[in-house]
Amino acid sequence: MRTCREMGIKSVAVYSEADAQALHVQMADEAVCVGPPPTGESYNKIDNIMDAVRKTGAQAVHPGYGFLSENKEFAKRLDKEGVAFIGPDTLALQAMGDKIESKQLANSAKVNTIPGYEGVVKDEDEAVKLANQIGYPVMLKASAGGGGKGMRIAWDDQETREGFRLSTAEASSSFGDSRLLIEKFIDNPRHIEIQVLCDRHGNSLYLNERECSIQRRNQKVIEEAPSVFIDPETRRAMGEQAVSLAEAVDYVSAGTVEFLVDSQRNFYFLEMNTRLQVEHPITECITGVDIVQEMIRIARGHPLKLKQSDIPINGWAVECRVYAENPYKNFGLPSTGRLFKYSEPTHLPNVRVDSGIREGSEISIYYDSMISKLITYGKDRPEALEKMARALDEYVIKGVKHNISLLQDVLGHQKFIEGDISTKFLQEHYPDGFLGYQLQPDECNNLLAVACCIQLKQEQKSRSFLNQASLMPASLKMEEASFDILWDEDHYICTIQETSFGYEVHVGKDTVLVDKNWNLYQNVITPQINHKPQVLQIIKQNSSGDVILQYNGTEYQMKIMTTEASRLGSLMPEKVAADISGEVRAPMPGKLQSLMVEIGQKVAEGQEVCVVEAMKMLNSLQASKTGVVKKILFQVGDSVAEEEIILEIE
Repeated sequence: MRTCREMGIKSVAVYSEADAQALHVQMADEAVCVGPPPTGESYNKIDNIMDAVRKTGAQAVHPGYGFLSENKEFAKRLDKEGVAFIGPDTLALQAMGDKIESKQLANSAKVNTIPGYEGVVKDEDEAVKLANQIGYPVMLKASAGGGGKGMRIAWDDQETREGFRLSTAEASSSFGDSRLLIEKFIDNPRHIEIQVLCDRHGNSLYLNERECSIQRRNQKVIEEAPSVFIDPETRRAMGEQAVSLAEAVDYVSAGTVEFLVDSQRNFYFLEMNTRLQVEHPITECITGVDIVQEMIRIARGHPLKLKQSDIPINGWAVECRVYAENPYKNFGLPSTGRLFKYSEPTHLPNVRVDSGIREGSEISIYYDSMISKLITYGKDRPEALEKMARALDEYVIKGVKHNISLLQDVLGHQKFIEGDISTKFLQEHYPDGFLGYQLQPDECNNLLAVACCIQLKQEQKSRSFLNQASLMPASLKMEEASFDILWDEDHYICTIQETSFGYEVHVGKDTVLVDKNWNLYQNVITPQINHKPQVLQIIKQNSSGDVILQYNGTEYQMKIMTTEASRLGSLMPEKVAADISGEVRAPMPGKLQSLMVEIGQKVAEGQEVCVVEAMKMLNSLQASKTGVVKKILFQVGDSVAEEEIILEIE
């Protein structure tokens, strides 16, 4: 919509009832509601979108990133009405949108492809048979669609059967097409893609590559352009094959050809996305090409303004996908809620934020959990990464869990900094899952010192009132104090004294100096700690001594008490933890898609008992112990909240 405005084109937004207050609705010149929250009744319902087109007299439709963006029937309906589809023609949508057909075309166009079966997998038995013929591990994936949905890796027959069942259901739910293909899974590759542009005058070019190897559950998390791994010769070969594939189907508009690249720079065609990619801004940063503007121009019949020789690589760009997710659960399970505090770091230079939300927006169970795309640009990779780290530090999101801690940790990982990455980066470097940023001893002391400063400021604020400072006894001004801090299972005794510089805090045998040029009302604070600037966020602080600080994206929760309060607290009896081993809880908010057990049924540890659908992904839940199903608290189709008990086993 920003591009349309710059080009002098009026825009119309379509929205579901759940998105009535969404940012894109406010940005558009007009807006039309296309139905209730479920995508099948709104964004994916072609009749409703066509009604909006007729109602507003729209002359063209840009389908965005998902939903109907690769739906050939939608493109046909628009063409029949004389409305331009800002994307490829239906032939290309059909050929490239079907992974089976696209692989056959890629072979014909002399594009490198992954070994596998080129037909549709009929059932579980055939999937197992083909997997054994190809050789494990294998990848089962939906023939239609993309975005990591309808994809499973299988390492044995059992996983193949389960993967076929879950991928089929997921593909049917997300794309209305349950067909699957199966191919060899290339272990430990890089995921690198080539952006192409093609017009109706026979002109085609590629806009270099994007590195998209940092992924979780086959969905990209961090992207960058260019890739540290690709040399000019490989870049040219990949670009030429991408253009060759596009030309083989008379492709028109912007498209992305995705490849898997091994350690020897051998590359294999993965799929072609016949739409604008989420990560397109990083290509725009290093080439100076406005891809959305080019799509609109091409749809209008204009030729490309550029030749291949005009496409540069200027600088470096990085994109982080900021999700409403809990990164401590399987690297990110969805989180829902209302954003009661939201501030993007757009005040920083060379920082771009593409988002569809704002403060007060609701993150619901119906759609993808992405909050925004955070993009930084620098003259080289170190500068782009440094800007990204600062932008993440100053990105304020309150009301939902988010993945900024994981993004920060990956960006600061030595292997990532060296460019030594693959699609298995998260699994390899976080084998026990993501546990948050691991503090060094001096960083631990710094946070304890800041927490003491916060508590002292809070005490001073609580003890002061208008025109009474002169009446307050010196002992009550509280310029110094001793605190007992409970942090996880550890106790710390800290003393603090206010000085002309700021605060002098003693943590054990160490002394930490903190300046006072910050206050409790700032979301982001930048105190000088031992004369070095730091960036933190105060997530929570109150007069009861609860303090939560965010540092390097990770939240640290503390309880600060006076020494007397701590002594009295130690005399209280400890609570005995309840036995919850038999509870099967929802790992994220969603809908109970299916139940495999009933009350009184015997189950074994690890047995699948139910499936929860959240944001178009299916999540299989297993019994945590052997026993008998005692209670089932929900029915199929019910909505469940995060950590809500679905059933109990005794």
